[in-house]
Amino acid sequence: MRRFPRNFSPHTQKGAAAIEFALVFVVFFAVFYGLVSYSLPLLLMQSFNNATAEAVRQSVAISPSTAGYQTVVPAQARLALSYQLSWIPPAFAFNVASDADVVFDGKLLRVRIRYPKSKLTQVLPVLTLPGIGDVPNLPTYLTAEASLQLAP
Repeated sequence: MRRFPRNFSPHTQKGAAAIEFALVFVVFFAVFYGLVSYSLPLLLMQSFNNATAEAVRQSVAISPSTAGYQTVVPAQARLALSYQLSWIPPAFAFNVASDADVVFDGKLLRVRIRYPKSKLTQVLPVLTLPGIGDVPNLPTYLTAEASLQLAP
């Protein structure tokens, strides 16, 4: 009868599964947290870019012969921004009046959104890892801009 050395007994391997699970869990959690924490700012940026472009498109559709054209165009742009970004939950504290600029001087229409990182970090926790830094590492403002030069 063949005997195995005591080192390879199944009874000595009881804690190996727990150690392997702990190591794999740390890697899995890091990847999952990175995926979730960067997807929300990217979704906001895509929405901001789409909203500014749509605001410019809808404002250009207004006829220059409309009464009060200089005030109607920015109002339409703000209305379009409000509609396009109405899906953002109140917890994000996004406000078109304070986070968006609409400038129209008769020839150039510019729509810009500047959403501060401080508002986003109230909802999205930032993890500070040694050697890596903040995760997610975001700029001070999430910015999107669209503009159009109108013919004279």
